[in-house]
Amino acid sequence: MKICGLTRLADAEAAVELGAWAVGMVFHEDSPRCCSLEEAERIGAVLHRRAEIAGVFVNAHLDVIAEVAERAGLTLIQLQGDEGPVFAGEVARRTGARTIKAAAVLGPSTLQDLARFHTDFHLLDGHAPGLRGGTGSSFEWPVARARRSSIPLIVSGGLRPENVAEAIAATHPFAVDVASGVEAAPGIKDHARMRAFFEAADAAVVA
Repeated sequence: MKICGLTRLADAEAAVELGAWAVGMVFHEDSPRCCSLEEAERIGAVLHRRAEIAGVFVNAHLDVIAEVAERAGLTLIQLQGDEGPVFAGEVARRTGARTIKAAAVLGPSTLQDLARFHTDFHLLDGHAPGLRGGTGSSFEWPVARARRSSIPLIVSGGLRPENVAEAIAATHPFAVDVASGVEAAPGIKDHARMRAFFEAADAAVVA
């Protein structure tokens, strides 16, 4: 499980204590979940080697990504914008971090476009006009069944404790990614909902 949209160390620590594979911070100024670099540095320092430390970027300059990755100790770079395959490769080379290419699902053509990216992970997200992630909108999960890539899949978009088991059953992902579905407010996690999310996801995997 990847808990994203974190802006506070306390929430990130709670996520890792629950068993999160990765904790994610958004570095996009237009996002209500934009994390300060100072707090990201604290999260990266405290949780180093305890979880994957992910940074989410939207059409950011390569130099910016590299600087943030170094300062925050990022081990995963999530590209949430219109970045191309060549740029994704440069991000991996420059930072040494593993890469995730995210795509908002508009239909089967999204899978064809995503297949051009030889990143470490692919992420399928919900679509909402004008938003880049954290939409609270899910996609039609059966679309993921048409995927033929061997690249591990992360499923995101509108997930919450009440539906994560259904999403896992429909898509069989490597990981699920949640932000707004476990929040008390944008960027502020509800620890009870986080726990409920983990319990529902764990139960679905066991089943």
